[in-house]
Amino acid sequence: MESPRDSDIAIMGRLDHLPGSHSCEQIQVFAAGLLSQQIWCWGQDIERPAGNWLLELGFRRITPPENQRDCASIYQLELPRGQRVVLRGFGVFFGDDRHGGIFIERFGFSPQFTDNSHLTVDPWSCDDLPPMTSPRDSQETIRCRLLLMGLIEWIVDYEWQVRERLGDSYRPESLQHWNNGKRFYLAAEQVMSAWRQLSLLIGSGLLCINTGNDHQSR
Repeated sequence: MESPRDSDIAIMGRLDHLPGSHSCEQIQVFAAGLLSQQIWCWGQDIERPAGNWLLELGFRRITPPENQRDCASIYQLELPRGQRVVLRGFGVFFGDDRHGGIFIERFGFSPQFTDNSHLTVDPWSCDDLPPMTSPRDSQETIRCRLLLMGLIEWIVDYEWQVRERLGDSYRPESLQHWNNGKRFYLAAEQVMSAWRQLSLLIGSGLLCINTGNDHQSR
C-alpha cells in the first residue's frame, strides 16, 4: 500500500475537492467543513466498539473534574520534535516548541496564534485557552502557517494509520451517519488528499490567514 506522502501525487497540484473558484473565502469554508468532519471522526474513533482508538495510539485521556461533568474528556498526544496535539469537540490545539501554538475552532478555519506551545490549563471550554490573536505581523503569519502545516501533516498520518491498521472499510463506515445530506461531507477516500492540498495552499500563501487583529480570541 502506498504511503501518505506518495498518495495522490497525480492530483496534488489540482484542487479537485475544493470549491471551483478557489477564492480565499470559499477555501476557508471548505477547510472548516473538513475540520468539522474530522473532529466527528475522532469522536467515532473514541467510541469504536473494538476499543478506544485514540488510547491505542497513545493519547492521554483527561477526564473532567466534578465541576466540569458536562464536558467530554480531553485527548492529548505528545509528538516527536517537541510537538503536541489536543483534541476537543469544539476545536483543536497544536503546539510546536519551535513556533508556538495555534487553536482552530471547529466551525471556522481562522487559526488563533499564541507564543505558548503548551496549554497550562486543561481546555474544558474556549475560556480556558491562553490569550490568542490572529497573526499580527509577517513573522507570526509564517509561524502560524508552519503550525497549520504541521497539524495537517499529523492529521494525514493519523488517517493513514486508520486505513492501514483498521482496514479500508473502517473510515467509510464510520462516516455513514455523518453524511445526512445537510452538512459538509467528503468521502473517506478523498480526505487525505484534500488535507494535503490544503497544506499546499497554506504553504504557498493562497489560504488567507487574517493579520493585524490585535485582540484576544476568547
